[in-house]
Amino acid sequence: MGRRDKKHKVDFAPYALQSCAMFTAALPFPDIGPELFSFEFGDFHFAIRWYALAYIAGLVIGWRLIVAAVRRPVLWRNDNAPMTADQVEDLLTWIIIAVIVGGRLGYVLFYKPGYYLGHPLEIPMVWQGGMSFHGGFLGVVIAAWWFGTRHRIHLPSLADCLAFGVGPGLLLGRISNFINAELWGRPSDVPWAVIFPGAAAQDCPGVLNVCARHPSQLYEAALEGLILGGLMLWLAWRRGWLKTPGQTAGLFFAGYGVSRFIVEFFRQADAHYITATNPHGFVIGAGEFGITMGQLLSTPMIIAGVLTILWARRRA
Repeated sequence: MGRRDKKHKVDFAPYALQSCAMFTAALPFPDIGPELFSFEFGDFHFAIRWYALAYIAGLVIGWRLIVAAVRRPVLWRNDNAPMTADQVEDLLTWIIIAVIVGGRLGYVLFYKPGYYLGHPLEIPMVWQGGMSFHGGFLGVVIAAWWFGTRHRIHLPSLADCLAFGVGPGLLLGRISNFINAELWGRPSDVPWAVIFPGAAAQDCPGVLNVCARHPSQLYEAALEGLILGGLMLWLAWRRGWLKTPGQTAGLFFAGYGVSRFIVEFFRQADAHYITATNPHGFVIGAGEFGITMGQLLSTPMIIAGVLTILWARRRA
């Protein structure tokens, strides 16, 4: 998840031509906007955005993966799936609500509490941008706990279902962040650095011409979606990890936390954390050494993940 900026319309040619002046191998941002297509009818503007499609596609793919798994009892402890395919469909509705509400409230509380305290009417305006993965994650945890308790579903196995189904959504979501030219990384001169459009992305202290940055969104897509997501699917379907309830969920907690912690070294912090004396936007520490908000929120996930794996194995 991530915040969505307003639609950007940029002439990319100047960036491509000027990139050689500062970065001999910097990559121009691809000529693609945040909207797949749009149309206007009078004052009404309707658009299909890549970001929305990523949410929808991620939820649908995750849903189908979980349905496929519960239809194979041999994957589960005692050859007994924790819930039915119909229950998975019912759970999907609550997951969608939890992702939206939790993601928005997480962004409000974790990243801009002061601003939204003074502008409370803007809190439900999700179309203006501003979603937090950690908030959405907490929302899903609460929704899954409520649903599982209500329907008497074994909660550790329910958590495993959600864990191995989330990979496609993380992959597509981070790719859409890249397409939206948001949540970019810190300035860099690596050969694969990207020249993101927009005044904010080009505001790099000490750079006089064109600023290239780490494509940190793609780093996250690879770590969280491809590597972690693929590993969980392989362990669940080929190595029998679902027979130890809670183990796959623990791997997700720890794996996501580690992935996000690593990427934060390359990702640009939110603007409201950056000051003249704190250029990296640390919430603990300053100068060249410190911890970002993303790392601070990921640390409990790593600890919880390791403890959950140990608990699951000991219980088994």
